[in-house]
Amino acid sequence: MGKRALERRLSEVADFADPRVELEQYSTPADLAAHLVHLADVHHDIAGKTVVDLGTGTGVLALGAATRDPERVVALDREHAALRRARENERRIAPTVPVEWLLADATREPICPRKRAIDGVTVVMNPPFGAQKGNEHADRAFLETTAAVADVSYSIHNEGSADFVEAFADDAGGEVTHAFRAELPLSRRFDFQRSERKTLDAEVFRVEWR
Repeated sequence: MGKRALERRLSEVADFADPRVELEQYSTPADLAAHLVHLADVHHDIAGKTVVDLGTGTGVLALGAATRDPERVVALDREHAALRRARENERRIAPTVPVEWLLADATREPICPRKRAIDGVTVVMNPPFGAQKGNEHADRAFLETTAAVADVSYSIHNEGSADFVEAFADDAGGEVTHAFRAELPLSRRFDFQRSERKTLDAEVFRVEWR
């Protein structure tokens, strides 16, 4: 399945039914999810690997990875409603490898699997950007978990995060190998949003962890 075909398939993923602003529950668009999964596949980071989606939300990244012949896909979220929607989406997408959906806080260890599993561990995630009051630096906590469990990771961050991600990776013994800009189109879902549609600039990073 090519990237375009994967994007069409992931476009069937349903959004959050009742998103929670404090958890920054914004869906990852199908085109970005497909591009991220395609990039990971090109770098041989999915097939035969254990893939972990931290803060899976609607499940779009986990489901995309599950179409690429991984050994295993584990998707974590701390909210029951998100996991219910993710399971519904799995029935829509019907990936070749079933996803293991876990109710868990992705920022608290221990989580499964352990780092350096025989097949290798790849983390894919669109963590909260930490834009909401009381949720500042939320992406740092996700990176801390990633550094503890992953061999390679692909993560989406707010625009202007390159210095932070590179410094964090360097301190944790990792290295940013690839980065690209992305756009997150957001429809109006919360009362504080004034526009019916807004595009959020973002950045995606591939990190190798040692």
